[in-house]
Amino acid sequence: MTASTTDVAIIGGGAAGCAVAYYLAEAGVKSTIIEREGIGSQASGFAAGGLNPLQGAGIPGPLGAFAWESFRMHHGLAAELRERTGIDYEFRTVSAVHLALEEDELPGLRETVDLFTAAEGFEAEFLEPQHVAELEPRITPNFIRGVREYGNAALDSLGFTRALAAAAESGGASVRPGTVCGIQADGNAALRVSLEDGVIECGRVVLALGPWSRRAEAWLDACIPVDPLKGEILRLDTADRPLTCDVSGGGGSIYNKPDGLAWCGTTEEWRGFDRQPLAETEQEIRRRIVRIVPGLAQARLAKHTACLRPVTPDWLPILGRLPGCGNVCLATGAGKKGILLAPAIGKSVADLITSGKTALPIAAFSPERFPPDN
Repeated sequence: MTASTTDVAIIGGGAAGCAVAYYLAEAGVKSTIIEREGIGSQASGFAAGGLNPLQGAGIPGPLGAFAWESFRMHHGLAAELRERTGIDYEFRTVSAVHLALEEDELPGLRETVDLFTAAEGFEAEFLEPQHVAELEPRITPNFIRGVREYGNAALDSLGFTRALAAAAESGGASVRPGTVCGIQADGNAALRVSLEDGVIECGRVVLALGPWSRRAEAWLDACIPVDPLKGEILRLDTADRPLTCDVSGGGGSIYNKPDGLAWCGTTEEWRGFDRQPLAETEQEIRRRIVRIVPGLAQARLAKHTACLRPVTPDWLPILGRLPGCGNVCLATGAGKKGILLAPAIGKSVADLITSGKTALPIAAFSPERFPPDN
């Protein structure tokens, strides 16, 4: 059986795990990322890549300050990672139009205007149908009211995850293909990670297993309540010039990508660990998006993807030391905000490992809120 050593073993090669490795490398700490299917092979490689720090589960609310700090970190990382790795993951600021097709969607538009006009670097305004047509004539005229907003960012999530991993490797990290089957711990010390084909001796362990986090419960006698929320996206070839902005409304969303494809979705379904793209889901997504951009009715399907997001009972991430095993840290449960939160997750967990504390606001995300007897 092959044995190796590392300072920190990071189980999971998604954006969270790779971000931890990156910030550990920045602090001079070597780590090994253990990933069974390849860097960014799960949700981090298939996410739409939108970065909205102002809205979503827990925002405004307990996730708000953390999301905002991570958004700011993204802006600083973009040029740095491109320079260090040569990977251009298409980080950019985007404009979007949100439509109210029904009366019950109007409060959401008002919330968007209020939040965006109050935030530095963001803007939003209500639009009448004629103004929407001037902005993008392919948007349906059949809506009650529209809002144009500007300030969110977007990126290629797979490229971003790979850039984090590559930058971490340039700083001394390594990537180890393999499937973890256990962690041998002794009190507060994690001693080794057992793989199907070997053992990794280490001083610390980071669990960044995403929706598979519950696998570690038996290894460590812990409660890690993270479950998979399936999401599917259609990548459509518009066979025309790209849309001038992202568009959403009526439960449908269309993300305009630099390569001209329109990414459409995304769905939310509790289907366990089923990662198979479904024909009925394709039909449902098409039904929704045709309501907002009718011209996409006959758009060619370039790719249909499905992935699993890691969701906790309170929709907040789980970050920090595992109670009873202080040399194990959790970096999981970011839900639909995993790409947005990755920099702050990586920095905060790396801080805890290197100095025992972090300036980032993570108190609400402690693993202690889910005791083992739950």
